[in-house]
Amino acid sequence: MGGVTEPVFLWLQVVLGVTLHRARRTLLQAAILFCVLALLVWVAVFLYGSFYYSYMPTVSFSTPVHYHYSSDCDAPNSVLCSFPVANISLLKNGKDQVMIYGQPYRISLELEMPESIVNKQLGMFMIKMSCYTNDGQTVAAVVRSAMLHYRSGLLQTLNTLLFSPLLLTGMTEQKQLVEVELFSDYKANSYQPTVGAVIEIQSQRVQVYSVQLRIHAFFTGIRYLLYNFPVTSAVIGVASNFAFLSVIVLFGYLQFIWGGLWPPEQVRVRCGLFLCNRTFPIFAVHLYLTLKYNCCEVILSTSTLFSKIPQKDNDHVAEQLEEPRQEASVIQKGEGVNVYTLSFTRVY
Repeated sequence: MGGVTEPVFLWLQVVLGVTLHRARRTLLQAAILFCVLALLVWVAVFLYGSFYYSYMPTVSFSTPVHYHYSSDCDAPNSVLCSFPVANISLLKNGKDQVMIYGQPYRISLELEMPESIVNKQLGMFMIKMSCYTNDGQTVAAVVRSAMLHYRSGLLQTLNTLLFSPLLLTGMTEQKQLVEVELFSDYKANSYQPTVGAVIEIQSQRVQVYSVQLRIHAFFTGIRYLLYNFPVTSAVIGVASNFAFLSVIVLFGYLQFIWGGLWPPEQVRVRCGLFLCNRTFPIFAVHLYLTLKYNCCEVILSTSTLFSKIPQKDNDHVAEQLEEPRQEASVIQKGEGVNVYTLSFTRVY
């Protein structure tokens, strides 16, 4: 009975060893695949973010306009000695240009003006804007007119009565926001970049609380899609980068596998022969053809190879196995397969 169970235990040991080897190999391959996929996703997101940051310009830019004027003259009340003038820098942080080359921009001026008697009597007034380069050369100039919105005396009285609680508490004021469009389609010149602008209000009687210069970009083409559909563009961009990187990695892997960084002559062959007594002979012969750079495994079971093996002593059996082992090695070299575990089992 012991002669029967010993080969069975030996066979179970061999099967268990092969199963554990497969499990370790599967876990290792899954871990490597997960790491590679995570790396590809991270690189795809990084590439899309870099492209978006470098390709998309500043959408909007706003800066306060501080006017200055002369006060060294004997002018009557509510009359300035000169036109209010402001010099505005169009550089972010003093070095980066707000407007990129070829991109159309809308430039407007927003004036916060009190509904005073002077402004109502002022009527229309002119606003001039001149854009200049680093050397002070004017590259673009425009003049636009503006005025307060008209309100009749009755409307003004009703508005004052209706909002009197808010006016008394200071929560609101009697003022108007006047927006003047200076440029509707301004494009910076690549040879003469715009670095600043001079804004002049051509009136000596105008009264303003504050002024804001606003620059807004109008996108077309790819920039329009990236700005108006950010989520869809991000998904498509990351997916495209991921697919491209996956193809590159796949081609590199196939070149690594099929290219033969190590010649097929570096195959190591290990043979194991397990024999029991002659009453219940079990032949379990394992051929391991292993290359150094792969861990794939192919299990091949057959009984025809052992049909010619007689039940003789161990030396004779080992001698009979010499020819099949060499033949299998030559076949695998010709196919260019990297790693094999050939398991042949025959039970009599």
